[in-house]
Amino acid sequence: MVGITAAEIQTVLQHKGTEGAGVDRQIKVADLGDYRLGVGVLYRGPTKPGAPVAAISHSKVTEAFYIISGSGTLVTGTAVENDRAFPPETEFVRLAVGPSSGGVFKGGDRRPIAAGDVVIVPAGMPHGFEDITDHLTYLSIRPDLAGVLPANYVHPALRK
Repeated sequence: MVGITAAEIQTVLQHKGTEGAGVDRQIKVADLGDYRLGVGVLYRGPTKPGAPVAAISHSKVTEAFYIISGSGTLVTGTAVENDRAFPPETEFVRLAVGPSSGGVFKGGDRRPIAAGDVVIVPAGMPHGFEDITDHLTYLSIRPDLAGVLPANYVHPALRK
């Protein structure tokens, strides 16, 4: 069994080290034999009204978001301009989400999200955020059937 306490989530969220891809910090990755399951915590500050919405897509890893605090609008869709693959050696790709690409949304579907909501974003689905007036903090539970996440990873702030 692998557990993650509320205190561990806060420790990783507040950690200022280099591992964890800036606002996206993988907490732990459990090796469950046939697949892996990652859990990360993310913090996003305010978005600029009218700014283009950045889109990101993970080709192998699905994400289930549990919104801890704050609110905003989740944008999803398939029309993305200037889509480009992220370098595979980046910490974000290696530790948190596996092979991914990003660009800018051209249109997209919008859904308001707030504390307590759960959203599932399938692998391959571009997603991003807008209308964050203060902040958005959320857990991302990441089923990894392809085994692209590092087995038994533990964030450096939690290693003893």
